Amino acid sequence: MKLLDEFKAFAMRGNVVDMAVGIIIGAAFGKVVSSFVNNVVMPPLGVMIGGVNFTDLSIVLKEAEGEVAEVAIGYGLFIQSLVDFVIIAAAVFIAVKVMNSMKKKEEAAPAAPPAPSKEEVLLGEIRDLLKEQKQG
Repeated sequence: MKLLDEFKAFAMRGNVVDMAVGIIIGAAFGKVVSSFVNNVVMPPLGVMIGGVNFTDLSIVLKEAEGEVAEVAIGYGLFIQSLVDFVIIAAAVFIAVKVMNSMKKKEEAAPAAPPAPSKEEVLLGEIRDLLKEQKQG
């Protein structure tokens, strides 16, 4: 039971939950970027290059024979994956840059000195009264 309690304490810490949310959002973002690249970026790029469908680009190493499938290097899919990576990397870079600039602004803003507590105010008044009595 102790192991289960330790795991529960680990899993419920804020950092682990935040990380899990980040992974889920990251996976969804990856799917959105893949769809964007496959359906928006690559078709016009293929048309500009001459009607090329990047998913069909491959080098056939061995033709299909009977029930044996062909062996090919699908470099078109690799190109699409590279475009996905570049877009995701750029988005993450921009997000980190924005977060770092926000942290710098927080650090640059000086914290206001805390107001004196009631005890400090009262002690100051007592000190001032004692000074007046000595002088008077």
